Amino acid sequence: MIAVAVLSVGPASALGNICMTSGSFAGLLGWVVAVIALVAAVYYGPLGQFGKPAKAPAAVQAPAAPAAPAVKGPVIKEVPN
Repeated sequence: MIAVAVLSVGPASALGNICMTSGSFAGLLGWVVAVIALVAAVYYGPLGQFGKPAKAPAAVQAPAAPAAPAVKGPVIKEVPN
């Protein structure tokens, strides 16, 4: 990965020192968060899932044979008198 560091030259530059201001630190922290977010988007996104095995296709099973119909007892109908 490429590390990006942004340093700004402040008032101490007259002495040859390079100081890092809060603004440049926030910019650096923003870059780090953006890189992490982009890596996560590529890893979990539709471009592909690196390092994960491919999903195996579901096996097609033949439908089970229908069971024999249950044996029914005698049919009793009510007859009006």
